[in-house]
Amino acid sequence: MNVTSEQLQGPLLAQDNTNNEPPVFAISDLCNLLETYIEPEQVKEVYRAYIFSEQAHQGQKRISGEPYIYHPLAVARILAEMRMDTNSIIAALLHDVIEDTPTAKDQLAKEFNEEVAELVDGVSKLTQVKFESRAEAQAENFRKMMLAMVRDIRVILIKLADRLHNMRTLGVMKAVKRRRISRETLEIYVPIAYRLGMNNIRLELEELGFKALYPMRYRILEQAVKKARGHRKEILERIRTTIEERLHQEGIEAPVVGREKHLYSIYEKMRTKHVSFSEVFDVYAFRILVDRPDTCYRVLGMVHNLYKPVPGKFKDYIAIPKANGYQSLHTVLFGPYGVPIEVQIRTEDMNKVANVGIAAHWVYKTGEDSGSQSPAQKWVRSLLEMQKNAGDSVEFLENVKIDLFPDEVYVFTPRGEIMTLPRGATMVDFAYAVHTDLGNSCVAGKIDRRLAPLRTELMNGQTVEIISAPGARPNPVWLDFVVSAKARSNIRHFLKQLKHGEAVDLGRRMLDKALASFSTNLDTVAKERMEEVLEALKLKSVDELLEQISLGNRVPMLMARHLVEGMQKSTDDHAKQSAFREVLSRYTPGWMKGHSRDNERPLAIRGTEGTVVTYAKCCRPIPGDPILGFISAGRGIVIHVQNCKNTKDYENKPDKWIDVQWEHDVKGVFPVDIRVDTANRRGVLATVAAVIADQSSNIENVNIEERDGRHSSMKFTISVEDRKHLANIIRQVRNIDNVLKITRSK
Repeated sequence: MNVTSEQLQGPLLAQDNTNNEPPVFAISDLCNLLETYIEPEQVKEVYRAYIFSEQAHQGQKRISGEPYIYHPLAVARILAEMRMDTNSIIAALLHDVIEDTPTAKDQLAKEFNEEVAELVDGVSKLTQVKFESRAEAQAENFRKMMLAMVRDIRVILIKLADRLHNMRTLGVMKAVKRRRISRETLEIYVPIAYRLGMNNIRLELEELGFKALYPMRYRILEQAVKKARGHRKEILERIRTTIEERLHQEGIEAPVVGREKHLYSIYEKMRTKHVSFSEVFDVYAFRILVDRPDTCYRVLGMVHNLYKPVPGKFKDYIAIPKANGYQSLHTVLFGPYGVPIEVQIRTEDMNKVANVGIAAHWVYKTGEDSGSQSPAQKWVRSLLEMQKNAGDSVEFLENVKIDLFPDEVYVFTPRGEIMTLPRGATMVDFAYAVHTDLGNSCVAGKIDRRLAPLRTELMNGQTVEIISAPGARPNPVWLDFVVSAKARSNIRHFLKQLKHGEAVDLGRRMLDKALASFSTNLDTVAKERMEEVLEALKLKSVDELLEQISLGNRVPMLMARHLVEGMQKSTDDHAKQSAFREVLSRYTPGWMKGHSRDNERPLAIRGTEGTVVTYAKCCRPIPGDPILGFISAGRGIVIHVQNCKNTKDYENKPDKWIDVQWEHDVKGVFPVDIRVDTANRRGVLATVAAVIADQSSNIENVNIEERDGRHSSMKFTISVEDRKHLANIIRQVRNIDNVLKITRSK
């Protein structure tokens, strides 16, 4: 059967997908397995935990109708097969008692120990908290589990074993729930298992998830594999025998095992690369297990001598391990009859790490710590920083998803240290991977000693050097191209803090300006009155009030009135309302009333307010222009040039306008549009651009319109410091021979 990638793109099927139920293991089977690697006294403690769990779940049944205790017993069995420690097995037996029974965490700590109680609590969902949506509940439970995992990695190992048994018994679920759980498994738990190097669990979760989510596609591929397998046996055996004979000639005794490709792996290659089944399945895969790392390289040379290697298909994961600690040599060879042969060469220890991942590094078994962390443990630690910078649980979940990349790129620091980054990473991702402070202050970078833009995508083997500046800070544009979760979360965190500080500062100036109309200021407002206003508005702090004012969510004059009202209790309501109307009348911008407002001081715009002050694109105000401010909810103050046509739409909303003026010493650069009419001559665009650049201005955008065969109009968006800077640029451009006219566009 030759299956095409298009056949696997059909709709989901809602028909029954009952899995073959795995055999139920008795507690005696678990104890017999545990006796092979832990002490008899510890086995007795596990048996006591089993009795406790059975009594706690007494009367509870699974959807299949079997007693609930079968599930925790199966989870404990999975961990025992990984040779996990006693507390892990006990926690597996008890992992649902907090969530599904009246048993409390304190009771577990008293009955067993604090460590077991923490493990069980880490796996338990937040059942007592009400969430607005399923997505929020899932994200918050995921955050709780991941943070517990940071404290103790065994939490996620128990959770993965729990999810594996649930997937094995998923067939009794309704189709909708089956698909939801399968999709969650493939999107979250499979990548986590990969990141922790737990290949055996990852592969089984992939197969079970694929089978439950796409039952028809699974059956089509399964039938195709069974049919194609018969044609492969002879070639597989011939290649395996040839490799074994050559190993024997070289004096190397090592098993050569043919590897069967998994259905989900075949499906993903067909789907992503748009190839047919035969193109994927016609690859013959072998694994060679040797005794020492140096033997791996000897065997590599031997197989390259036996069959010609395919250029560019060799990967040395021994010298440069994957992010999850995986080590092996990978090569692709031209085999007999032109068939490609994939060969993996690794030691027995490397094979163990590849199969069980972080569990192979387990330090709780012996009570000894080697002092060094595996790559998977380092990733777990990085989750803490991700959690600190995330605004909420949903953002944290998205950041973790982003970080679960299956592909990596390996680059070098100037000192020759290897850095592992996600595929598609840029120099900004590299800077944050080195250190958060370096990422926050980077301004440029070098790749192999040559300057390159920060958004340049990094490639394997490059040497990257970051150039930083003390006063530099993250640019919001970076969020458009960074790919690592650490970079994204740190940039967002910095911008949130920056925006908050800028908003508070601007809000204070706006409120002080409004209070000046009542001959007072924020510092003289009584603390008691401020607390009353905050309580009435349900705000937590003065800073929160000031931030809302700057973002346009609160009108400063109304807030000033609330504050002053409490300080003038003797004034009756009618008098207060009249006074406020009179003040509001004076607050209306003078340009709208046709009279001067020399007695009131406009709000000064410094150019450093950041995101809480925006400059209208319709008129592009720059320092030196007469300006007006419009308070827009969520955007803060929007600045327009006074004669901007768009301001006429707001003449009937005087409470939204605020008088503003430029600070005497404005800092920063501002975009402005200019139009240059030129004669059609070769090189005129380059000449104009060079003159603009010579005046220390950056060209942000350019559009060219050909008016007729002889003339063109160039529309530039350039950055300037003020009107004087713009006038100098216009003067210099006007002196160019082929320039006919230059004007500022509004």
